[in-house]
Amino acid sequence: MNHYPHPILAKEGWLFIAISVVTTSLIWYSSNFWVAIPFILITLFIIQFFRDPKRNIPQEPNLILSPADGKVICIEECEDIYQKKQAIKISIFMNVFNVHSNRSPIDGEVIKLEYIKGKFFNADFDKASTENERNVMVLKAPNNQQITVIQIAGLIARRILCYTAVGKNLSKGERYGFIKFGSRVDLYLPLDVKILVTIGKNVKATSSIIAKLKA
Repeated sequence: MNHYPHPILAKEGWLFIAISVVTTSLIWYSSNFWVAIPFILITLFIIQFFRDPKRNIPQEPNLILSPADGKVICIEECEDIYQKKQAIKISIFMNVFNVHSNRSPIDGEVIKLEYIKGKFFNADFDKASTENERNVMVLKAPNNQQITVIQIAGLIARRILCYTAVGKNLSKGERYGFIKFGSRVDLYLPLDVKILVTIGKNVKATSSIIAKLKA
């Protein structure tokens, strides 16, 4: 099933887009095209930032899909402090030109949600994982394996939105959140997963496969 119950321009950006379009139109109308050029470029940037395209969902069992668009900047074994166990951490950095809609990496039940206030370091710094403002979600797969997905605010991104709740069942590819203006998503996966990405790889939410859970 394709989860796309939302418009191609994210609802989180409608106000920004409307203000930008109206402002640009007024400036163009009251002066001339050349004066309006910077505002046209800003409007185009805002529109591209809030795009939220439909994605194909791989259907093979036990896949872990990318929860965000961006570049893989970290793959390491470390402690998942939210589940208190060792895990494989995979970090995805989202720049301002990436789609910022966040989508569930697996079919699973939300068994934990925790919003943690923090700082706003550049999201590609290692310390952003533990010191920046973030939203933690733990999902339990049908085979009872658990993964942690963390939305992390960045230097500019200071608004994390999460639309799910504890006890809700998410389907892989289902949209559950949004982070405004550049950020990061961390995944903490079981040690026995098969990693299918490398550092530096560009991934897309839902359509890119990050790893595969042990059956």
